[in-house]
Amino acid sequence: MSRPLPERVLALAGLVQALAQVRRIADTGQSEASVVQTALESIFRIDADTPEAVYGRVADLAPGLRLLRDYFNKQANVDEGLPRLALSVLQLERRFVGEPNTVAAVAGGIAEIAPQAEASGSTHPEVLSALGSLYADTISHLRPRVMVQGNPHYLGQPGVVAEIRAILLAAVRSAVLWRQLGGSFWDLLFSRRAMADAASEWLR
Repeated sequence: MSRPLPERVLALAGLVQALAQVRRIADTGQSEASVVQTALESIFRIDADTPEAVYGRVADLAPGLRLLRDYFNKQANVDEGLPRLALSVLQLERRFVGEPNTVAAVAGGIAEIAPQAEASGSTHPEVLSALGSLYADTISHLRPRVMVQGNPHYLGQPGVVAEIRAILLAAVRSAVLWRQLGGSFWDLLFSRRAMADAASEWLR
């Protein structure tokens, strides 16, 4: 069932916020711990009652909401690679939900990792590694593959690759939520102004 557009915007903000971290890590090898935590914890909140609860609090989505607002308002300083990456993940989500065995494998993997995340924290290196491996063993085999470009020095480091894959899993989770709330490519074409306004409202 389609939910109000402002709720859908939260899921889209979660998606672009996660992917902005992917871009940052691929380029610099560094991430923002609090933003990564918001992304990774959303993976484990499968049964949250509201979109806000998936991410903890609306305030934790402020970076993604600002990205959406600036992009839809055609600000000059936006990262042009981010929308392309977001579209790739939205396309991947369509393939993912059409593969019941892959969906089941991911759900089972998340359930297995959840106790460790609860005990050690979602950003613990072992949790990151487990989530990254889950993505590599399941979703990464689907087409079209999400191609992350960046600094080869960092993209050659196993820890960086694991973190990127873990955050990509979070991005797919947001993409699934976006669709569940009624989001579609038509929104991206015809509701840009309304989504910019909704993002601005959430930021107030």
